[in-house]
Amino acid sequence: MPGEQPQLYETLDERFRTGRCQAGDSRLETLFEGCRWAEGPVYVPAGRYLLWSDIPNDRLLRWDETTGSVGVFRSPAGYPNGNTLDGQGRLITCEQGNRRVTRTEHDGSVTVIAERFRGKRLNSPNDAVVRSDGSVWFSDPEFGIATDYEGHRGESEIGARNVYRVDPGSGEVRVAAEGFQGPNGLVFSPDERKLYVSDSVANHIRVFDVRPNGTLTGGDVFAECRNGNFDNIRFDDEGRLWAAAMHGGVHCYDPDGTLLGRVLVPGTVANIRFGGARRNRLFIAADNTLYSLVMSVTGTPPLPPVSR
Repeated sequence: MPGEQPQLYETLDERFRTGRCQAGDSRLETLFEGCRWAEGPVYVPAGRYLLWSDIPNDRLLRWDETTGSVGVFRSPAGYPNGNTLDGQGRLITCEQGNRRVTRTEHDGSVTVIAERFRGKRLNSPNDAVVRSDGSVWFSDPEFGIATDYEGHRGESEIGARNVYRVDPGSGEVRVAAEGFQGPNGLVFSPDERKLYVSDSVANHIRVFDVRPNGTLTGGDVFAECRNGNFDNIRFDDEGRLWAAAMHGGVHCYDPDGTLLGRVLVPGTVANIRFGGARRNRLFIAADNTLYSLVMSVTGTPPLPPVSR
């Protein structure tokens, strides 16, 4: 029928409907087109703006929520991928091209958080998350050194694809989890007792238990992707896990691992992030486009309190 909108939500389990996961906007809002490959959106509440990465163009872009304007935040930017905020609202960026993780200070200067492990250069840090104890965790696949498109072609000095933890006191970089083919997105559960890590090559999400000292146990498969490929992952405040699934759109999982439903997005969904004043706006980076979807679910706070 003329004017008919394409389907946006797909319900696979009744809990997707009863949880009102599909009761928000009926269509995607396009905020910006013109990237080569969009990744890593992060919402900055203090400024009501969103930063995201345009990796092949080697730049960070900035979208202003109050005006809708878009500008360049930083270029060159080290072929940036994932971005997040620490407890002080400072930007943490995975720079694939520079093979390092950095922090942008409030005065605009850049501090290197991690660039080597046991004297060897990292591969190409992909995504990062900060725990409420101040530790920085990041994935380190080889995507950024495979070609010159999203970084600089090179060899892995470490010879492995791991998840690392940077100690908040000493700054020491330690292996937190290993045995991955292509570690990508990572996120803590709302109570920070579990760490979820997506593997884009193995195409599943693993879940680890987090000990009080920051070490991990477990690593069982939480979910497997049968429609698309997993990239980054985020939680809402009711414990549902949302996953960017490339050609499969955005997947929503119950805490028990059941796939409840999908948001059907045109193109290839690389990254998602909850933001906005009420944290109920889902920002979606897909191909060359940044989309927005105001939802009836709410994302978790950037750094929830942790039990001691």
